[in-house]
Amino acid sequence: MHSHARHHGGRHELGQNFLVDRGVITTVTDLVARTNGPIVEIGAGDGALTLPLSRSGRALTAVEIDPKRARRLDRRAPENVTVVNDDILRYRLPRHSHVLVGNVPFHLTTSLLRRLLAADAWQEAVLLVQWEVARRRAGVGGASMLTAAWWPWYEFAVHSRIPARAFRPMPAVDGGLLTMTRRDHALVSDRRAYQDFVRQVFTGRGRGLREIVLRTGRVDGRALDRWLRAQRVSRQALPKDLTAHQWAALWELATPPSTRSCRSHVKSTF
Repeated sequence: MHSHARHHGGRHELGQNFLVDRGVITTVTDLVARTNGPIVEIGAGDGALTLPLSRSGRALTAVEIDPKRARRLDRRAPENVTVVNDDILRYRLPRHSHVLVGNVPFHLTTSLLRRLLAADAWQEAVLLVQWEVARRRAGVGGASMLTAAWWPWYEFAVHSRIPARAFRPMPAVDGGLLTMTRRDHALVSDRRAYQDFVRQVFTGRGRGLREIVLRTGRVDGRALDRWLRAQRVSRQALPKDLTAHQWAALWELATPPSTRSCRSHVKSTF
């Protein structure tokens, strides 16, 4: 069942937990098959995903930090695969439209997601991350500040839970298959100002959303009460309880029309 297991003496300092479950590999390749364009793979390892993905014939760039693994994979990979020995946190992503896929080293998840979300060219991502990270990113049981900050530009979804036994060496926690899709039309235009507002609300003090938002000084109390009723949001709700569209609507309420602008590609602090 696990034909790749003999290679998986992962280097602990690189946080490598290699995917060995063929069912999961098939699930990932099926999700990528629904997308179009060149593929960039994060953390290719021994090619457990690279080789099945390469069968589509699409151009595939496999980024692997371990030089020995990168050389070995380069020898085995077909012509449509380019193996790059680099750190994905430093690798310059293509400027043309592409699709991201990968088994993300768990300890790099947050820093990598921040980097990917701020990049402009990729359209869809299929990523294996920790289960809890996948849930929080998708807003299951409450969204994190990072998710709320990027929701107007991306849709996040949890595809499935991946048991720890699907990896070698076996991590202490389960994985989750997270998909991220760039929206055709952003829900908000001014990225930096919106993200500053999200941070202000998430870190603000108060007993519930109404009190927190009022303390920002950006919204009139009566207008906020009307908004809460229209959105069916409790005064005691927390920032994590809002949906993507509710965040966009709250931002619109907090922003006078004259100050709204179109700086969607301003460098983000998230």
